[in-house]
Amino acid sequence: MTIWSPFAFRDYRMLWLGSTAYTLTAQLSVLVTAVWLFEETGSAARLALLGVVQLFVQIVALVWGGTLADQFDRKRLLAAVQAATLAVLTALAILAVTDVLTPWHIYAATAVLGITGVVSQPARGALTANVVPRTHLMHAVSADNITRQVGSVLAPLLFAAVAEYVGLTAAFVMAAVTAIPSVLMPLGIRADTRPAREAGVAVTGGPREVVRRAWEGFTFVRRHEFLPGLYMLDIGMTVFTFYRQVLPALAKGLFRGGAGAVGILTAANSLGSAAGSLVVVAFERYPKKGLLVVYATLGFSISVFFFGTASALWVGVLVILMMGGTDGVSVTMRETMVQLETPDAMRGRTVSLGYLAAVTANNVGTIWVGFLAANVGAARTMQLGGILSIAITLVVWRAVRGIRTYRYRTS
Repeated sequence: MTIWSPFAFRDYRMLWLGSTAYTLTAQLSVLVTAVWLFEETGSAARLALLGVVQLFVQIVALVWGGTLADQFDRKRLLAAVQAATLAVLTALAILAVTDVLTPWHIYAATAVLGITGVVSQPARGALTANVVPRTHLMHAVSADNITRQVGSVLAPLLFAAVAEYVGLTAAFVMAAVTAIPSVLMPLGIRADTRPAREAGVAVTGGPREVVRRAWEGFTFVRRHEFLPGLYMLDIGMTVFTFYRQVLPALAKGLFRGGAGAVGILTAANSLGSAAGSLVVVAFERYPKKGLLVVYATLGFSISVFFFGTASALWVGVLVILMMGGTDGVSVTMRETMVQLETPDAMRGRTVSLGYLAAVTANNVGTIWVGFLAANVGAARTMQLGGILSIAITLVVWRAVRGIRTYRYRTS
């Protein structure tokens, strides 16, 4: 079995095409809104407010999205949410073309895109197990992550070229156009993607039931032997190090770079993540997959510290490549472990709680890194973040026995 094995399944190819389009859309929208806002205001703190906006809207949206993914047809839910994303990006493109775009438009669009992004994630994540057999699951998750990261390499390069040689307005239009396939491709999936029903449980969709089912998912995760530890590793490595939305400020502070440097650094990070996800496949017979996540998280944390010591762009590119690689290993193994150890009826909610941990950490990290960089500088911010991330990783490794003892060997 190889990394290409999941592509033998038609429905997986449909999901893959839609996910690829969404990856380009998501990356382009983050880059174009962040760079436009920074060029308009010149403030790292204003960039950090993007994290504040998303933090408040995404927590509730993620909990709701997980319950929806365990209640409705996942492919139709995904297509509907992506249609909303397309509408918002089209509106931003029109505002940019007519030269009436303002910072409050960016904040409002960020809020809506934050909601649509996190509501779609549980459905997209749960769909993977619906379109490939269990034997192909780790390879499918690896292929998903590699594809996302390759798309994340292409998107920044496209953005850098378009922004530098055509202008940011054209980049807004490009983000809207790439969203179109992400709406259409999920509808081409033929498999029954309705979630399995729990025996004896009636599903009405009322607000009280949403709360009840969300609480069931939380209880399942809380009582699991290693899922809380996996999510804590993600939180610990992200809260103090999340740099993507404030990368314009970091690129300027560390390397005196502009939009071109942001595009190059983002592409290098994504290329590293793709390589990391590919490396995971080589460990399919390595049984200690929980410890593999710990090793990768430590590697990421150490790389973050050295990123803060870089003063030349080429050094920053090499270090951020390593950051992406270790993060790719960690993300792929975490997602695979969640998919393998969660029943279908609970998968949407379990996946959503993982995304909830990640998204909350991302937004808190955006706030932390943005405001700290504005006050103490980009270099010290990343160095401190790396040290704190190392400490938290070691604490989780020691405290959560389930991660140390988890074994799974792909046959």
